[in-house]
Amino acid sequence: MMDWTDRHCRYFMRLLSPNAKLFTEMITAQALKFGNAEKLLQYDSTEHPVALQLGGCDPELMVPAAKVAATKGYDEININVGCPSDRVRQGQFGACLMSKPNLVANCVESIRSAVNIPVTIKTRIGIDDNDNYAFLRTFVQANISAGCSTFIVHARKAILQGLSPKENRTIPPLMYERVYTLKKEFPDLEIIINGGIKTIEQCRQHLEIVDGVMIGRQAYRNPWLLTELEANFCQPDWRPNRLEIVEKMVPYIERNLNTGALLKHMVRPMLGLFSGQPGARAWRRSLSENAYKKDAGINVLYEALGKLSAVA
Repeated sequence: MMDWTDRHCRYFMRLLSPNAKLFTEMITAQALKFGNAEKLLQYDSTEHPVALQLGGCDPELMVPAAKVAATKGYDEININVGCPSDRVRQGQFGACLMSKPNLVANCVESIRSAVNIPVTIKTRIGIDDNDNYAFLRTFVQANISAGCSTFIVHARKAILQGLSPKENRTIPPLMYERVYTLKKEFPDLEIIINGGIKTIEQCRQHLEIVDGVMIGRQAYRNPWLLTELEANFCQPDWRPNRLEIVEKMVPYIERNLNTGALLKHMVRPMLGLFSGQPGARAWRRSLSENAYKKDAGINVLYEALGKLSAVA
């Protein structure tokens, strides 16, 4: 998720779930060529398995970006063909590329020939009026031929004209059956479903048909869900508590404060940690009001914990 799943968020979420695959926010190949690639690709070793979600459509930019990511130890290159924002569309990447399956396939083939890590695709089920199964099937088939065997499918189409990115996450109806049909027709593919999934039971239902479930904004709003997913699908005895997670974040935050990172960026993904618990509002408010102050330090986190204790 652009501007959300940065390295601080991923470190925090790895504490909640040791086995979930983590994805970077979408980073464009152009940004990696002309920007600070070292900073953009920075991550903590505890994040593995971690995938770089890459935006772009030009193999001459995509291949060098993928090579750098592979050199730095990323476990996967995931090509974003799902983002519907105007900025992304103007750059000719994201969801608009569904209408150019051969161009995406060229990127897949070129990257696969250059790196030894998996190359996967995240996509929608369609765009605008191109929203039937045949359109999705054509896109997938072109990229199977290029060597892609894993597709993460957001079960909504993207409406590129007239809806904001936020509206594109809620207004187009979810069509899970479309993703199921894809898995049934191509059983050898790894199909991971995404979109509107909020509960353990929903995950169980999807996993009866598809190979995986991607949780996006729900994990950000209610990060404790990741611990429940870990316990239900990976480690039955996984039983951390929220205070332990905060304690484990402290040395990470202190270490990064010493290298110039800002507290507001590191605690932002923690705002929902106590969602549904006594004192959750006081925790959020304390962090929100104080972490953004100039020279905010670790004491802000301890003060927020104090608000929890006062409510309890």
